Amino acid sequence: MLRNKSHALSSFSRFYWLGLLIIFTLIWFSNLEYRKLVRPDEGRYAEISREMAVSGDWVTPRLNDLKYFEKPPLQYWATAAVFRAFGDSHWGARWWPAATTFGCVLLMFWVGRRLFGVEVGLAAAAALGGCSGFVINSHINTLDAGLTAFLTVALLGFLLAQHPDATRKENRNWMRVVWAALALAVLSKGLIGVVLPGAVLAIYILIERDWRRLTRLHIAEGVIILLLIAVPWFVAVSLANHEFARFFFIHEHLERFLTHVHRREGAWWYFVPILLFGVMPWTPFIAVRLRDGWRREGEPGTLQPLRLLLIWVAFIFLFFSASSSKLPFYILPVFPALALFAAVEMQRMEPKTLSRFTWGLAAVSGVLLVVLIGGERMARVFSKEASLFEIARHYVPWIQASVFSFTIGALAAAWLFRSHARSTGIVALAFGSLVAGIVALNGHDQLSRLFSAYHLVRETEAEYGPFDPTAPFYSVQMYDQTLPFYLKRPVTLVQYIDEFALGLDAEPQKGIAQVEDWKQRWIVLDKGYAIMNLTHYERFVSEGLPMRVLTRDPRRVIVSRQ
Repeated sequence: MLRNKSHALSSFSRFYWLGLLIIFTLIWFSNLEYRKLVRPDEGRYAEISREMAVSGDWVTPRLNDLKYFEKPPLQYWATAAVFRAFGDSHWGARWWPAATTFGCVLLMFWVGRRLFGVEVGLAAAAALGGCSGFVINSHINTLDAGLTAFLTVALLGFLLAQHPDATRKENRNWMRVVWAALALAVLSKGLIGVVLPGAVLAIYILIERDWRRLTRLHIAEGVIILLLIAVPWFVAVSLANHEFARFFFIHEHLERFLTHVHRREGAWWYFVPILLFGVMPWTPFIAVRLRDGWRREGEPGTLQPLRLLLIWVAFIFLFFSASSSKLPFYILPVFPALALFAAVEMQRMEPKTLSRFTWGLAAVSGVLLVVLIGGERMARVFSKEASLFEIARHYVPWIQASVFSFTIGALAAAWLFRSHARSTGIVALAFGSLVAGIVALNGHDQLSRLFSAYHLVRETEAEYGPFDPTAPFYSVQMYDQTLPFYLKRPVTLVQYIDEFALGLDAEPQKGIAQVEDWKQRWIVLDKGYAIMNLTHYERFVSEGLPMRVLTRDPRRVIVSRQ
């Protein structure tokens, strides 16, 4: 349709590239079960989905058996469906972000090939599949991966729909895909799913003065598609919960952006290092091509895809930089656009230039590896068994292996670029980065004692048997997001509110407002459990509160009343 592709895959060994795809797939999905869920996001979203699967209530999301309306339910539905079919698991909790982003990589190849040719398609898929920030976020259970996937579908679908060679039928059909993707983005994370792409398009039209573009958006039909897909749940949840509308649209959107109500502040440059590291190893290749990428190509009024990609990246970056609420995952939607931009521009760079930059990456990585090895050996002198430092030290060999993997990939890519094997060089660099990211993620499991309740729960059950499901379990002045998932039951919050304000206001009987009230209940209990941090435990012991320690880690302790 869009390009003469007579030279397409015939110039490559189909079996070779198919083999690489299989290897990529195996690596991509290899570690979903391996790692323990960590707080906060992984535990939170896994538990909401678990409770949805158990209750069968697909309208009202609940966290720790309390109403929870911070985000829409699309990912909860997908995860709960897997839990219902296969049972609770780590891979079930992570399958949605991993699968949706994997689909993005495949789509990037297909769209890149149709728009720019097979070499760009392969490079775009490799660039996205090896983009460090994208790889890491795709294997963590957050909502940003699903949002990014559907925004990417909308962006790439728009590029296909608006291409000069697209027929009227193709334009209409692809715009239908765009509008449907926007609806799913809204169901993934809220109004941001239409605000971001809408603002980007408006800015692009203003800069290009491309007013005729509006006639090719099929707005009336598109709005109908968006409403038909997105609105039914909002209506259903509002009818079932009178408090939903104000909380979701005002508190979770306006107040989140304009105020510090969520206590997630950050400096204006908060996302700068995240962007620079997140787009690695493609950062230097993108940086040197920004000016050339901005130049207008083709006739006036022709879609400028590279300009649109840069506007997409700039607006999303600046939007979240201006927000009063900042988290590292927020700028994830910029990485697919940067991957496609990098793929196009790397095809225009001389092989010797590509090789020179890649040698630089390999050199920096090699120096970092030497520093890590030396630093880890020195750290052994100062570490103590079971200390926080000692637990963290066990992560260092994994980081060393991660950096080593990247170094090997960069060296191979530099040699291939020097040999004028551009596509294979890009793939080698991407695989080095992909393996590095997966190894680093796997190694993070060494820190799970600090960020997960898995070990506390399993060690207690191994020593004393399963927790009695009829006995109350209290979470005293703290809440570990992963605890209910591993207990497979909610806990009773004691003098703890945080993100549960709405849920506790709606059902105050499910929590205990003051720790003194909990003490009175605890004293008269025949059997019960509680988790608390060590400071509170030591204070309660000094007060003579009867408690039996079941298990503990450097930060928390689980006790029983028996």
